[in-house]
Amino acid sequence: MGNTVTCCVSPDASPKLGRARGGGGGGAAAGPDRWADAYQAAAGGGGSAAAAAEADSGDSDPGGGGPHLQHISDREFPDDLALESNPSDHPRASTIFLSKSQTDVREKRKSNHINHVSPGQLTKKYSSCSTIFIDDSTVSQPNLRSTIKCVTLAIFYHIKNRFLLCRDSDRSLDIFDEKSHPLTREEVPDDYYKHDPDHKHIYRFVRTLFSAAQLTAECAIVTLVYLERLLTYAEIDICPSNWKRIVLGAILLASKVWDDQAVWNVDYCQILKDITVEDMNEMERHFLELLQFNINVPASVYAKYYFDLRSLADDNNLSFLLEPLSKERAQKLEAISRLCEDKYKDLSKAAMRRSFSADNLVGIRRSNAILS
Repeated sequence: MGNTVTCCVSPDASPKLGRARGGGGGGAAAGPDRWADAYQAAAGGGGSAAAAAEADSGDSDPGGGGPHLQHISDREFPDDLALESNPSDHPRASTIFLSKSQTDVREKRKSNHINHVSPGQLTKKYSSCSTIFIDDSTVSQPNLRSTIKCVTLAIFYHIKNRFLLCRDSDRSLDIFDEKSHPLTREEVPDDYYKHDPDHKHIYRFVRTLFSAAQLTAECAIVTLVYLERLLTYAEIDICPSNWKRIVLGAILLASKVWDDQAVWNVDYCQILKDITVEDMNEMERHFLELLQFNINVPASVYAKYYFDLRSLADDNNLSFLLEPLSKERAQKLEAISRLCEDKYKDLSKAAMRRSFSADNLVGIRRSNAILS
């Protein structure tokens, strides 16, 4: 389920992918026509299976030894979801929210430098030889309150700096529009799309959902991953007219994927009194379709988002609560480290007992041949 393209479904099955590929040029036919020609050549009398495979892969062996069959790992992600534009899938791609926040951070530093603004009294604590300051947030057990603050700040920068790519209008879908699908019975103002929400407004909305549904901090990080994946895959913007429904859909999906005891859609209707369960179901279905049912979040991607959120907090003076490392806390951390070390040691032993794939035969020793 975590893959965006499987061996059973053509990459052009998605309407968005077909629309993106439809405008491409080149010598070979692009999009569904190329796939149709390939399979007709294989099924009909006008070609062979090898010709269909060559048309499917888009390349042939330069040595003339037959068609070059594309490895399945090369088909994992569509071409239009490149590495640099798909941070929710690739751990090396920089997160979108951190890139958008850097514009404000640089302007603030530049303004302080020009106006000779004093940083004021330093409130951040630093460790010394005698005292070590640590907070209670780790990548495996993040602090809930701090994580929600950072995630909502990332959403705030998404909305505020959505026009950094020199676009004049917002890209959105009707299913997320609050005018078409209101969350409350209160009348939505006609100029609702003109006013960006502030950070406190976004924080109160998300905190209410997490508090009522008793969601975890890890779920907040996965929510941000799904949000950026939606913006990338569906090629839309999060803006004043759709941010609540996009965030709600991401929280709904993240809670079902991450938490063992997921919150049902009808439970969210108890939190948001005026929304119907049919509306929640429809929004969830559209959200999954736009994600191409790719709900997989690798551990490396999760860790990247966690540490980028901490960098965002440092840039915006959202300090985590620091306390001196006590003897009891040090013993607790040592016990947790020892437990994790034993766990991964057992996993590595179990992995060694398993059979090797043909791609992992590099390290296997071979005896030298003796020629008489």
